[in-house]
Amino acid sequence: MRPSERAFQSFVFFSRWLIAPFIVGLLCCVVLLLYRFFADLYALALQLPRASWHDLLVGVLNLVDITLVANLILIVVFAGYQNYIRKIDAADHADWPAGLINVDFNALKQRLIGSIAAVAAVDALAWYLDLETYTDTAKLGWALAFPLMFVVAMVLLAFADWLTSPSSK
Repeated sequence: MRPSERAFQSFVFFSRWLIAPFIVGLLCCVVLLLYRFFADLYALALQLPRASWHDLLVGVLNLVDITLVANLILIVVFAGYQNYIRKIDAADHADWPAGLINVDFNALKQRLIGSIAAVAAVDALAWYLDLETYTDTAKLGWALAFPLMFVVAMVLLAFADWLTSPSSK
């Protein structure tokens, strides 16, 4: 290999570190979500004596929604780190959950779509529980169809992965 080719290859290889600021930014987003979670929890606790069961349930669903989004961000952070920056050796981290260190592209697709479907489903449930404040029933249809689209996409991706896997042939 010529020196110019080797230099270009090294440049391309080391460019993977350009993803690191994005990962740091996503981790900052998790900190922001953590702040929002506890601010909402505090507000919910203050409203508890006068809140109805319905208001409490919607508040809890909002906390679940924030938690699912934080989980989704961490999935992307760990997958991005492991796939682009540095491989994580499972033997060095036996106490780490397998879902954080064994993230291939197919598993990442399934986890991302599954997490997005769960977030959309929680939002749809919260929207449905607050139905009396909304008069537009067409929006309810979209709120229910949106998570279903992700479930269908997840099933289709799983089927495509199954068709292309070596064990299915």
